[in-house]
Amino acid sequence: MVCNAENVRRAYGDTVALDGVSLAVERGSVFALIGPNGAGKTTLIRSLTGTTEYEGTIELFGEPPSAVNSQRIGLLPQSFSPPERLTARELISYYAGLFENTRPVDVVLEDVGMEDAADTWYESLSGGQQRRVCVGTTLVNDPELLLLDEPTTGIDPAGRQDLWSLLDNLAAAGTTVVLTTHYMEEAQTLADQVALLDDGVIVADGPPENLITEYGGPSRLSIECADGTEIETATMAVGGLGEGVETNHRTVTIRGVTPREIDATLTALERADVEFDGLTWQEPDLETVYLTLTGDTNDGATPSPEVTAP
Repeated sequence: MVCNAENVRRAYGDTVALDGVSLAVERGSVFALIGPNGAGKTTLIRSLTGTTEYEGTIELFGEPPSAVNSQRIGLLPQSFSPPERLTARELISYYAGLFENTRPVDVVLEDVGMEDAADTWYESLSGGQQRRVCVGTTLVNDPELLLLDEPTTGIDPAGRQDLWSLLDNLAAAGTTVVLTTHYMEEAQTLADQVALLDDGVIVADGPPENLITEYGGPSRLSIECADGTEIETATMAVGGLGEGVETNHRTVTIRGVTPREIDATLTALERADVEFDGLTWQEPDLETVYLTLTGDTNDGATPSPEVTAP
């Protein structure tokens, strides 16, 4: 194991940030930490790097974090404010100067999509560009282990996709990646293992597909009726479909509907002469798991993919 933690605890006075956290990260894998604000994700990253005190056991490459050669680790904190009057190239060159063996600066700039703005002052870059440069500073020493605390925050969707591709390629080449994220799509796309941290405790962990199977529940097809008087008719019309029907205000929801049953639903509604304003099919995903286990609906997690018919 590249990273192993057992029964890690960290308290700030009466506030317990981590309460018996254990995890194991294999070489060349991507491990994603998800969870609400204040769940303990940043504290766990700090504990893994030895930048905060903790109880329990943590080993990186079989050694305590404080004993590991910094050449082997790349760290991007959640809050990172480099000198603003340096260009992107100068910043990455500066961090390259801290290590004996480094990757070419121009290659790193290209990796993070900053080659065209390499000579722009950091303060003049957009928020997303600044975050790309920050990611670049963690790559310059060609680390074996990357610890990234919300690496794609503020980056536009296209840039986020580019960084996903970069991290995926790094993992394929043997780099181990541990990251925190509020983007459920990011965790589901990148991670081999996901751990959901809530109130300092890991409440679920495993491959994303396993978590979705265990906690995601069935798919759901929601029918938004034109008005409240259509609810009863629509409910009767679709009553034999899926695994059950729920109603809420002007919406009728069928649980466990497959994509093939959407046509059957439309036919049943047409035959019953039901007027509706929208039809939405939602497949369970990591977002569903997150909401099921935390009940947190205001954490900035990205919405689940939906298929909507007018």
